Amino acid sequence: MLELIEVTKVYVQGRRTVPAVQGVSLTVRPGEFVTIMGPSGSGKSTLMHLMGALDTPTRGRALFHGQDLQAMSDRQRSLLRRERIGFVFQAFNLLPTLTAAENVALPLLLAGRNRRQALQRAGECLEQVGLSHRADHFPDELSGGEMQRVAVARAIVADPEAVLCDEPTGNLDSQTSREILTLLSRLPEPARRAVVMVTHDPTAAAYGTRLVRLRDGRIESDHPVPKSSVPCDSV
Repeated sequence: MLELIEVTKVYVQGRRTVPAVQGVSLTVRPGEFVTIMGPSGSGKSTLMHLMGALDTPTRGRALFHGQDLQAMSDRQRSLLRRERIGFVFQAFNLLPTLTAAENVALPLLLAGRNRRQALQRAGECLEQVGLSHRADHFPDELSGGEMQRVAVARAIVADPEAVLCDEPTGNLDSQTSREILTLLSRLPEPARRAVVMVTHDPTAAAYGTRLVRLRDGRIESDHPVPKSSVPCDSV
């Protein structure tokens, strides 16, 4: 589904060039929950941005279902992100003037869907994340955990084939983090949907089915997560 082939990403900062990712090859298959760990500056978020068509490689190829993302136009990449890839970020990125339901429905409304149908689908996704009773509340009326649940609902409203999460529990307390991670662990679907999560937290990484460790822009290790290490509340 998601594939990086000998990918390098170099950023230019004034007269300096900074290699964020160096020669990385990685494949994510449908049904997997891949967690990516590494110290600050190891290239975790850059890797996720390349897989999610938020950025393009300096060298190498980033593919989505065999399609080269760099060969697409900006509009094609934008449509791909809107229709086939969902995103969950540390800073919930909810619009303060929209209700929870409207925030969730926004990707569908931007795609031209009928408002009634979009809100109906948003209601279904809010119910899936246990937040249907807060559909008419604005972000400033929600707790941090509730806002992240809204963000998860928004990420899945278009029924994407991949959900990419960048430090989704970074702003949450430990109990709320467990609830969000349990929710994310239920999103992968065999033969259809994969989840990729960037995290610095080993406890969060244990919720995945596969752990990729980065160091200095390169893959240091890549192995399955033993079932015995998965927290008991996620199964």
